[in-house]
Amino acid sequence: MFGRKKRNQKQYIIISTDDRGVHHHNVTRRRIFALMSLSIIFLAAVFFFSADAMTDILYKLKIEKIKQNYSSLSSTLVDLQNQMVEISSTIETIEDKDKALRTYADMPIVDQDVKKLGIGGVRLANNTNVENEFTDRLKSLEMDVDALTRKVKLELFSYSDIFDKVTDNVDVILSIPSIRPVESGYLNSSFGYRKDPMDGEIRFHYGQDITVNRGETVLAPANGTIKQARYMGGYGKMIKIDHGYGYTTLYAHLSKIYVKKGQKIKRGEKIGLSGNTGRSTAPHLHYEVHQYGTPQNPLDYFFSGNL
Repeated sequence: MFGRKKRNQKQYIIISTDDRGVHHHNVTRRRIFALMSLSIIFLAAVFFFSADAMTDILYKLKIEKIKQNYSSLSSTLVDLQNQMVEISSTIETIEDKDKALRTYADMPIVDQDVKKLGIGGVRLANNTNVENEFTDRLKSLEMDVDALTRKVKLELFSYSDIFDKVTDNVDVILSIPSIRPVESGYLNSSFGYRKDPMDGEIRFHYGQDITVNRGETVLAPANGTIKQARYMGGYGKMIKIDHGYGYTTLYAHLSKIYVKKGQKIKRGEKIGLSGNTGRSTAPHLHYEVHQYGTPQNPLDYFFSGNL
């Protein structure tokens, strides 16, 4: 019989030494190839799992960074919203001042519907990756900014209008009563019907009583000419000022009078001291405002701030 002739296989001899002597290890080419293949497979597996683990770590780091950025942005938004509240409050004060100035300048008040034009704003496109809460707050803030911007523009326009009016009517403006006649004290009996403190009868009260200590300085609320400065019955020591343009003011129950009939005075000038003279139960100032002889509510002429 003829047998198949086996192919010659190369062999590698690895020689190693140790305490027990020299050792020979025969390694075939096929075995080396198998070992190399297993090594490649092992290294590939290690690389795959290491890459996956690294990707997971990087992903977690990225998420943590996003969370930190979101937290920082949220904190910034809260600060901005708080600032917007303060700005809004300031604008409300400006609007009150605007109203006072317009009354002071005999101009119509800005219509409330016009002021409400500040409501609105351009909405942000919803294409961000932040959470809905953050997006909503950002939209709300942008709308608030837009509203306040419109309000500021409206007030600037209004102030410009007032400035033009005041410039053309300086004399009139300075003649309109606009400040409290005393800086201290508190409001007591108001303009209108009341129970008379002397006899309990219901009578119309033509002025505003301001409770103050005796000797408080009384100021002129506008430019004018002293029409009366004397003692007059129930009013006690009193002063009456003609401011022109139909306006007159009266101050009663004074303890001292600093001015004389016919004297010219300026707004804020001292004209006397509060007291308890005449028909009075306690120290106070009785203050009246008249326009073309018709009694007015003095509170309508207590404008805030220095006008």
